[in-house]
Amino acid sequence: MGLADERAEIENVLGSYTFAYDENDMDAMAECFTADAVMTMRITDGDLIGPFEGRDAIVGLMEKSLASQNDQRRHLVSNVVVRDVADGTATVSSYLTLISIADERLTVLSTARYEDELTRENGAWRFSRRHVQLDLPY
Repeated sequence: MGLADERAEIENVLGSYTFAYDENDMDAMAECFTADAVMTMRITDGDLIGPFEGRDAIVGLMEKSLASQNDQRRHLVSNVVVRDVADGTATVSSYLTLISIADERLTVLSTARYEDELTRENGAWRFSRRHVQLDLPY
């Protein structure tokens, strides 16, 4: 498999994650992570949030976040840079633009940077580590 194919599969995981969250499909969300994945977050220069260790903890965080929302969110991922692919692992950086749709209006809530490590597991790329650096609280 060439680098272009690897990149396409990796980008698909980033997209699958956003669709899973935005459509409240936690089964699809779970498929994006290895069983032992770790996720952390930081809002601006605040304290580190997490780590959330394991697929179940990460999906639980997403479920809790969704339950607190009364709008439709759209997570737009851009500027994807696959930094390294070797021996079944990849490191990837990308940007997030987080949009809220409510009362027939679009509002940009925040932007962020994702720093990801992915692992090829049973023939599929999955997040093994994910850090979200939000530029603004939302």
